[in-house]
Amino acid sequence: MYPEYLVAPMRADLTTAGFAELKDAEEVKNAIESEGTVFVMVNSVCGCAAAMARPAAKLAVQNQKHPDKLVTVFAGMEKDAVDEARRLMLPYPPSSPAMALFKNGKLVHMIERHQIEGRPAQMIADNLIDAFDQHC
Repeated sequence: MYPEYLVAPMRADLTTAGFAELKDAEEVKNAIESEGTVFVMVNSVCGCAAAMARPAAKLAVQNQKHPDKLVTVFAGMEKDAVDEARRLMLPYPPSSPAMALFKNGKLVHMIERHQIEGRPAQMIADNLIDAFDQHC
């Protein structure tokens, strides 16, 4: 676990962009298994989250077609919430940061850390926008 003062600005980076922060397993399960589309961002303290993942997520959700719900969990903080999100992202291995799109409770698109590292935010956002255009 990280000190809250350290992660507060990283949380706010997404919540001020309209993401709801989920802090327990039940909230995660209810959000992801709901009807419609849900975009889940597994937030992280790492540099690739700050430089690429969060900026990409914020760019992508500005697309005309976007998910019904935007949610986030924070790796290294709310363990039960993150574990539940990762369980629902199977068969993909745990990854942070990571981004997943669910439609009616089914995983339809996944971006893992290795697809984030070393790529510009706009390239990641374009990948997400393609998924949003297809599924939302």
